[in-house]
Amino acid sequence: MHPSKLFNLDSFKHKKLFEGIENVWEALQNLHSYLLSLKLGKMDSKPEEGAYLVNPELISIGKGTVIEPGAYIKGPCVIGDNCTIRQGAYIRGDVLVGDDCVVGHTTELKHSILLNDAKAAHFAFIGDSIVGSQTNLGAGVKCANLRLDGKPLVLTIDGKKIETGMRKLGALIGDGCQVGCNSVLNPGTILGKGVLVYPLKSTSGYIHENTTVS
Repeated sequence: MHPSKLFNLDSFKHKKLFEGIENVWEALQNLHSYLLSLKLGKMDSKPEEGAYLVNPELISIGKGTVIEPGAYIKGPCVIGDNCTIRQGAYIRGDVLVGDDCVVGHTTELKHSILLNDAKAAHFAFIGDSIVGSQTNLGAGVKCANLRLDGKPLVLTIDGKKIETGMRKLGALIGDGCQVGCNSVLNPGTILGKGVLVYPLKSTSGYIHENTTVS
């Protein structure tokens, strides 16, 4: 599953993270080392009073970005330009957020990547996941990242089984997807570009682009 199947990375400042990989989830495996290779600690926007930053020397925030009071951000973390990190957002580290993104009230991010213009505005959990550009996660969407039996994720893509070697892997969500309120994307779910998932759905496996899950 090459990254180009899910994402257009032309305008993403950190497209280097996806270069030279065969399968898109390898970007998550390389995320921690990539973040530490950057010159972190650059604050082009000042967080509002009452925001809580842990390891601020490992956090970079872009121009025009608003960090509201009550947001919690732990480094290493990069947040791009013109983003909104709302009150109660919980960013747990090893997180890369592109430009024009929204991380909303009680949304939790852990070891994940948001491409440009990705939005998780209300009550979401995004763990060990990648959210594509111009994708919206409705209120209460959960990207589950751990099988109940704790075993490594084996993905089935077009009838072919692929061992990821990853015990924790959430959702890989292509550009332009819409995921309805209170839906669950089970561990290892892959949504192709332009997928629409109705509210209250439990979704697994590989969903081809421009499919509606209803």
